[in-house]
Amino acid sequence: MKKICLTLVGIYMMMLHAFSQVSSKDTSAYKSKKLAFDEVNIVSGYYNQTADKSAVMGGRTDSKGIGKFTDVKLGPIDDAMAAKGQAVFTAKCSACHKVTDQKVVGPGLLGVTKRRTPEWIMNQITNPVEMEAKDPVGKALLEKHLTQMTFQDVTDEQTRQILEYFRK
Repeated sequence: MKKICLTLVGIYMMMLHAFSQVSSKDTSAYKSKKLAFDEVNIVSGYYNQTADKSAVMGGRTDSKGIGKFTDVKLGPIDDAMAAKGQAVFTAKCSACHKVTDQKVVGPGLLGVTKRRTPEWIMNQITNPVEMEAKDPVGKALLEKHLTQMTFQDVTDEQTRQILEYFRK
């Protein structure tokens, strides 16, 4: 509700400034309009912050997320499992994600295993709707990327393979 109100106030302020300009050649009016727009961005940016914004912006979180994965044991990287994970990722995830820092539909996944726990990653893959509704990091990611991740009908074994691919 706050976002809607702030957006409406921002639009109103920009329109008010646009219609109150004396002349399009008047540089002071242009600066005033730009300042109003910047002020709206600052205010809306403040209200868009989340409790766990650092985690969304690349900071580390120790959250395990919401779902059935609560204790994932990792050993040395299993190359065969990672290869299977790459195949699953290519088939089911690559339309929306890249393993670089490039955003496609969803965020780029470069370094995701340094930012998120194995449990969080696996819960996000297998339980994205609940994660993005209840988990603070999931909610913030949904807010940032504006697209709900959908479940891609992966098994627990395939999910573990994808995690191994991310670790490699």
